[in-house]
Amino acid sequence: MNLLNVVATTGPKVYIAPAPIGHFLGLTITNSMLYGWICLVAMIVLFTWVAHRMSIKPKGGFIQYVELVVEFITNTVETAFEDKSKARKYLPYFVTLFCFLLFNNLSGMLPFANDAFTAHNMPLLRPMTGDLNTTLAAAVVTMGLVYTASIRETGSVRKYFRHFFIGSPLNPLYLVLGLLEMLSDVTRVISLSLRLFLNIAIGEIIVAVFAYLGHILAPVSAVAFYLIDGFDGALQAFIFTILAIMYLAIVVNQATEAKHHGLTHGVDPETMSPNLARDGMDS
Repeated sequence: MNLLNVVATTGPKVYIAPAPIGHFLGLTITNSMLYGWICLVAMIVLFTWVAHRMSIKPKGGFIQYVELVVEFITNTVETAFEDKSKARKYLPYFVTLFCFLLFNNLSGMLPFANDAFTAHNMPLLRPMTGDLNTTLAAAVVTMGLVYTASIRETGSVRKYFRHFFIGSPLNPLYLVLGLLEMLSDVTRVISLSLRLFLNIAIGEIIVAVFAYLGHILAPVSAVAFYLIDGFDGALQAFIFTILAIMYLAIVVNQATEAKHHGLTHGVDPETMSPNLARDGMDS
């Protein structure tokens, strides 16, 4: 909620669902889509400028903050993966994901966002991550990458599904536990999307309520929650990214460890683990 438009007499204005503002080639354009595209273009221009200004000698100002963010995500990814070469392979996506979410989460705090401009009595521009459709799409794409990369790293779909079972699927107990683990893995898409969406939406609602309660003193009554909302936006971008990193790293590290020991084929049917004991006896 914009602090420049907080004086209200009829109650706080709360927006949850995206509002259609027009149509293009049969596609409905919502306020969150429009603002998301604007932010995307701004990000491309901004980071292209930063890339051309980067040098071996550190620079101050905005470029320094961009370098800190990239270095922070780089270190996070490399720490999660045992094989640094694999970490660098997936690094561009995770850096892009974090910057995209961070940029859009904080975009709702800009003066021209939310109800600063309206169309059909609805905000013209709303943060893209305040739309469940966007967070769900981000979760689907991210987990799609995680599943695809996990299958590729483990070697086959069968080997990927095998890691869900701590023992032989012929054992009813291990079968049930494995199926529950697979179910919880699928629900990650829902949990990622809802966590991000609800935190951004609830943050806007809280700022709107305290701005309304303050009336003329709205900037004073809501400023603390405004700052907290900004911090939460950065935190939620990091949580979304770190969870995606860990989901992929767990499977990749297991596959890397198995390949390192040369145990990609020999599997004990009762424990579904590499048959170290049997290999030792054969030797």
